[in-house]
Formats: sequence, C-alpha cells, structure tokens
Amino acid sequence: MTEPSSILVYVGLDAVGDGLMKLPFVRALRAAFPAAHITWMAGKGHSVYAGSLAPLVTGLIDEVLDDAGIGSRAVELIGRRPLAGRAFDLVIDTQRRVLTTLILRRLSHRRFVSAAADFLLSDVKPAAWRKPPSMVAQMMALVELASGRPVQAGAPLPRDVSAEGEADALLPAGPCYVGFAPGAGGRHKCWPLERFIAVARGQAALGRVPVFLLGPNEAGWADAIRAAFPDALLPLQAAVSPTPVLTIALARRLTAAVANDSGTGHMLAAADAPLVSLFGPTPPEKFAPATSRLAILRAQDWGGASMDLIPAEAVADALEPFFDPVSGSG
Repeated sequence: MTEPSSILVYVGLDAVGDGLMKLPFVRALRAAFPAAHITWMAGKGHSVYAGSLAPLVTGLIDEVLDDAGIGSRAVELIGRRPLAGRAFDLVIDTQRRVLTTLILRRLSHRRFVSAAADFLLSDVKPAAWRKPPSMVAQMMALVELASGRPVQAGAPLPRDVSAEGEADALLPAGPCYVGFAPGAGGRHKCWPLERFIAVARGQAALGRVPVFLLGPNEAGWADAIRAAFPDALLPLQAAVSPTPVLTIALARRLTAAVANDSGTGHMLAAADAPLVSLFGPTPPEKFAPATSRLAILRAQDWGGASMDLIPAEAVADALEPFFDPVSGSG
C-alpha cells in the first residue's frame, strides 16, 4: 500500500481521561506514518486535544476538528457528504456504532479502517480477531491494521517549555523523588489515604523524597497530608497553573510512583514513570495505564474488590524493584 499523505482519525469526543488513554495510540500512529498530515475529528463533542491537552499532541496531530457535528443522525447518510471538498488517503474510525461508521464511509477516502460490526465495513480486516480487553490495545490494533506492520515504539511526547520550566522549579534536580497520586474519579477506586502516607514515610526513611500529586478533587486532602507528614511535597498546590501538562512534566522527574486507577495514573504513564498501579472495583485488563515499567496490584489477590484490602507492605515491596539496588535511586 502507498503510504498515506493524509489521515483522518474519528472519535466521538475526548474528555481528559479519554485523551490521556489515547495518547499511546496517537504516538503509535505518528511513528507509523511520520510524514502524514493527521487530522483528529471529534464528531460528537469536544476534544481536549483542542484544549487542555493540545501541548501534548503538538507535532503528533496536525489538525483538530472539534465538535464537528458528524456521525450522529441517519439523515447524514443522504445528501451532502461529510466534510465535502476534503479527501483523505486513510480514515480510521475508532468507535463501533454502525450508523456512525456508515456515515464516515461517505467521507472521500482511499482506505477505511473500522472495527465496527467486527470489521464488516472496513476495507482491511485482521486475519483472526479476538477483541483485546484493553482499550489501548484495541486502538493499537487499528494502527497495526492501517499500517500493515506491528506497532513500534511510539513517537516522543512533546514537551511544553513553560510546563517543563515550572516543573524544574517545583522539583529541582538532585533528590530521588517518589510520586503518590491518592485520588481517582470515584472514592471507591481510592486506596486509603493513610496508607499512601504510610508508604511515603517509609520511602522518606530510605532517603527518598515523597511527592503527592493532588488534583482539584483531592485538594482538600492537602492539609491532612501536611499535618501527618510535614516533609511531603505537594507541587500542584504550589503551581501557578496546575494543568495535566504540568502534572506530566512533574512525573518526568519521578524515579517511581504509586497511583490508583485514575487520570493521574495515566498522566504518570504518559511520562513513562515506573508505576505501581492499584486496582479493585475496576479491571486492570481494560484500564491499566500504558508505561514501560508497570506493577499492578489487585485487591482481588487479597480476597475481594475493596481497595482497603491491599496491604501497605505489598505496595512498598512493589515499588522497590524500580530503584537501583546500590544507590536506592532510579
């Protein structure tokens, strides 16, 4: 197949969590097609790639069509074609609703890839298909199918100069920083805060510097953390602009980290921080972050789905392989 010079990727919308989970796909797509003009179309809502996460996809995505209003109504199957006047060498449909896929096939294109209806409407199909449980793996399979070759290492994630400078000021070079992200989208996904603090104290006793990453929903925990552990660092509470881009910049300065199944966990993974990822009521097979060094601890291994079943000792033990056995740093 001739390498495509123009690619359109269709999504319904991207909230922050969606955008973070899709970053490995974006990076893999750019690595597979380094010279292509990549258009990202959010057909049914807003994409954070046109907003808060835009700095992370600079150079990976060339254009975002935000809230395009395409892919929802049966009337779109007749009359004027979607994005009339534009044509794409390759269209990748990342969703599975058949009506939307039929509408997208009306885009002017040379090659169309979609897993909807088990690839019934796709121009190329896998020789054998068993749907991976992981959402990231499902999207990676689309890159492999579109390119005709296995996914290689993803293109580097861009670095925002302003965020990197602020991260340098908040976490200056030198110490061995260990990150702790105690929040999550729901409290049922949170390991007890007092156990995060206990593991952080243990890391401090080993000469490492604990760093707590608290998002807006966890900002109220800052006083409790400071009271229990005065030496802990809370850089996002001291930040000028505590954005996801800054969180990822801070994560690049961590030797290792611990996080629940959360958006912050995916931010840590986007920075490729070695990560202990804690799961209970949600399946890691589907939601595990994509990072090269990952240890998953499941509450089920201690008898149930409740996060408080995971012992602090197990988390501390899972962290230790991420450190140099001689120096104790990464």
